[in-house]
Amino acid sequence: MGLLVILESVLSLFIMILVGVYASKKKIITTKMNKGLTNILIQIALPFMILSSFIYTYDNTIRSNVVKTFYYSIITYIVIIIVSYLLLLPIKRDKKTILHFANVFMNTGYVGFPILNSIYGAEGIVYGSIFNMFFVILLWTYGLVLFKGSFDKKELKKELKKILLNPSIIAVCIGAIIMIFNIQLSGGLLSSIEAIGNITGPLSMIIIGVILSNVKIKKYLIDWTIYYGVTTKLIIIPAIIYLISLSVGEPSKAINTVIIMSAMPASAMTSILAESFDKEKEYAAVIVSVTTLLSLVTVTVLLKIII
Repeated sequence: MGLLVILESVLSLFIMILVGVYASKKKIITTKMNKGLTNILIQIALPFMILSSFIYTYDNTIRSNVVKTFYYSIITYIVIIIVSYLLLLPIKRDKKTILHFANVFMNTGYVGFPILNSIYGAEGIVYGSIFNMFFVILLWTYGLVLFKGSFDKKELKKELKKILLNPSIIAVCIGAIIMIFNIQLSGGLLSSIEAIGNITGPLSMIIIGVILSNVKIKKYLIDWTIYYGVTTKLIIIPAIIYLISLSVGEPSKAINTVIIMSAMPASAMTSILAESFDKEKEYAAVIVSVTTLLSLVTVTVLLKIII
């Protein structure tokens, strides 16, 4: 894929972000409204986009790549957790927790899927959905342990239930059944699923724009951990994942999808959980915002390298 096509895809997303910034500055979208839009995105739009990506006729190569993506995703998360832990040894206390969480949990939903959709279409979303399954599983287990410390038996059951009932997980399961058994859906049903799923990209970028417009980063400009954390997140870890991928063999959309997802900015859950547990919540918001903004540059460079 040429650099011009990549730049146009990223520019399109950036323009949508600016719409969100404008809507926030003009009070068209308030913070409370943005939370509602986020719920619509996560609970409705994204699951429908995931489901719609499975409703096509795929050849055996793609089905094989779906299985491989399971392995690639597991290995990638293990590598990221280990590398992040080692790189963040110089950082102490709550800031270390925030940065480690940000490294492990990337923004697969708001940013990852729209980029995959613009680059690889439905096939990329299928592979991205597999990667996102592990995101959800780890988020409500390992992610909460980072902030909370541990679970009792009752809490563990509650979090496992959240995982099983997560709309994205359900969408992947239904989509996999449709793909495996080649189930044909009626035109009206298919059109509705696709139409709802198609709002994911624009909606997610607008939400990011609103988030970016409300963060004040001036007082953090002299904090060296911000620069170190952003460099680790957006450059060092994706570079390591890419170098490891070279040993796998021939590049494929499945491998590239996992690399692209690993290069995404910090998940908005970084800020949400930091606020919930009252741990460096402003610092977390800055990390999310800065990595999101700078990822437009770093992801563009990465796409040029791997595609």
